Amino acid sequence: MSSALFKVTGLKKSYGAIAAVAGVSFEVMPGEIFGVIGPNGSGKTTMFNSVLGQITPDAGAIELNGKTITGISPLELSRRGVGRTFQTLQVFGKMTVRDNLIVAAQEHRGSMFGRMFAPGDSGLGARADALIAQFRIGHVAQQNAGTLSYGQQKLVDIAMAFMAEPDLVLLDEPCAGVNPSLVGGISTLLKELNRKPLEGHAASFIVIEHNMDFVMDLCHRIMVMVEGRVLAIGTPAEIRGNKQVLDAYLGN
Repeated sequence: MSSALFKVTGLKKSYGAIAAVAGVSFEVMPGEIFGVIGPNGSGKTTMFNSVLGQITPDAGAIELNGKTITGISPLELSRRGVGRTFQTLQVFGKMTVRDNLIVAAQEHRGSMFGRMFAPGDSGLGARADALIAQFRIGHVAQQNAGTLSYGQQKLVDIAMAFMAEPDLVLLDEPCAGVNPSLVGGISTLLKELNRKPLEGHAASFIVIEHNMDFVMDLCHRIMVMVEGRVLAIGTPAEIRGNKQVLDAYLGN
C-alpha cells in the first residue's frame, strides 16, 4: 500500500483528437514540495484542473490519503483537505485583508447566504491572525485588499488557501506577475510553512511555476511534462542533469 498523501494514476483528458493529458501518473509524499514544469501547451493546467475537479478526466484515478477523490467537486475536495490558488488573483478588493482570510475559510462551511451573513468572524479570527503573522502582512491586515500592491495581494491570496487547514495546497504559478524582489520572499515563506506548518497543517504542496530558479530552489522533486505526458520525475539535480529535459525544455 502506498504511503503517498496524494496519488494520480493514468490520468487522461482529450479534446477531440488532442490528448491534453495522456496517462499522467505521480505521487506526492507527506511533507513534500512537488513541482510541475513544462512548456506552454504541455498539459500542466489541464492536469491541475482535472485533479482539482474543475474538469472531468476521461480516465485515471486520483487519491488523497488513500481514498479515491476522482471527479468530486472543487468544494468537496477542499472540505476533504485540499487548498489551491489560481493563476489570477482571487482576493476581494473591497474587503480587508483579515476579512478576506475569514471569508476564505467560511467558503468551506455552508452556503453563500450563510457566509455573507455569518455573525462576527465565525470563530475564525484567531486562525486568520496567526496566518497574517506568519505571512508577515500584519501591517496591512486592516487595509482593503484592493489597495495593496500586486505582490502583497499575491501573499493574501496564498494565505487564503491555508485558512481551511488543508493537508495539501496546490499553487498555480505563485510567482506570476510578482516583482522579482518578492519571489525570494515567497520561496522562503513556503519553505517555512513546509518545515513548520501552522498548527500542523499544509506541509505538502504541488507547485506549477514557470520561474525555473524558484522551482529548482523550492521543490524536493519535480515532474516535467511535455505534450501531455510525463517526461521525467526527479530531484532538482536529476532534472538539471537529464538530457531529455534539457533537449525538450530547459535548454543548455
